Amino acid sequence: MSAPRLLFFITNPAFLVSHRLPVALAARDAGYEVHVASMGGPAVAQLEALGLTHHVLPLSRTSMRPWTEARSLWAIWRLFRRVRPDLVHAVTLKSVLYGGIAARLAGVPAYVAAISGLGYVFIQGSGLRGLLKRLALILYRLALGHPNSRVIFQNTADRDVLERAGVVRPGQAVLLRGSGVDLARFAPAPWPSVPVTVALAARLLRDKGVGEFVEAARLSASRGEGLRWRLAGSLDLENPASVQPDELLRWQSEGAIDYVGECADVAGFYAQAHIVTLPSYREGLPKSLIEAAACGRPVVTTDVPGCRDAIEAGVSGMLVPPRDARALADAVAVLAADEDLRIRMGAAGRSLAERDFGLDRIVQAHLDVYRALTGR
Repeated sequence: MSAPRLLFFITNPAFLVSHRLPVALAARDAGYEVHVASMGGPAVAQLEALGLTHHVLPLSRTSMRPWTEARSLWAIWRLFRRVRPDLVHAVTLKSVLYGGIAARLAGVPAYVAAISGLGYVFIQGSGLRGLLKRLALILYRLALGHPNSRVIFQNTADRDVLERAGVVRPGQAVLLRGSGVDLARFAPAPWPSVPVTVALAARLLRDKGVGEFVEAARLSASRGEGLRWRLAGSLDLENPASVQPDELLRWQSEGAIDYVGECADVAGFYAQAHIVTLPSYREGLPKSLIEAAACGRPVVTTDVPGCRDAIEAGVSGMLVPPRDARALADAVAVLAADEDLRIRMGAAGRSLAERDFGLDRIVQAHLDVYRALTGR
């Protein structure tokens, strides 16, 4: 019997490297012939060096032009027909929608959709976003209607939205808590010296709460709390929610935050922090928070889907309302003033990561899903 052919379909290959590479390598080691279809980019060479077959597709992360999108869908369908995968695993919103439609049209035997968050159109439901939400639900119905498929969710709120809308069938949903964390790489480090340091590692997007983080830093400085607020991440100018370069320069010149740029060593970044924050508006299950937990750092995050699922409120971290910089600053101040509380919450976070977020557990759960669909 020939090896089953698994094709990961994702818009940006760098996201596969950062969030799904252990799953792809485990599938390869389990006997799958692993292919990846995505845009081009620097990460392609890394994937090919690991023995994965890569296919470049004409994709855009943000385009909504009908002709461009029709061309992309046509190219995806043609690739699926040519490669003939036994199973397609689509990751990220556009890949899930287009991959599901193309998989059905191309007769792909099995399909896995990874819903890592429903996207910004589900944050609010009025006006243009309300229209886009209705359109998204129509596309989800088309994409997730494959008769031999599973839909992987990272939190119950996203699952419940699509189940209530009749998009996901009974028994089709699988709940996996994030993409996993390497518990050896992300491990507790000695606490740094003062001043108490507050960290945020995220793409510089407004819906990640970056603006609230900066405003909380300003409030903290105005109170004379003496905290250090460090921001790591890169601009994403293709995203409509991106912070603009001139705004970032203003934040740096004010001096309320310490911007360190894009961070390749998140574990090292957290080792230099006493508190980790993510004031996001909505998430799937944020990798930054499960990494913070594994590093034994207490978390302040927002009481929204995804973020609330990544902590034990009042045990490993604190929840605050979204879009509320003052509540964020107040919660951080409580932790900053209480070293014993920081230590207890940090230890609880590490225990949570060991129990629920370990990479081996998440990888094996993916392989179990593949086996259920392919029988191999």
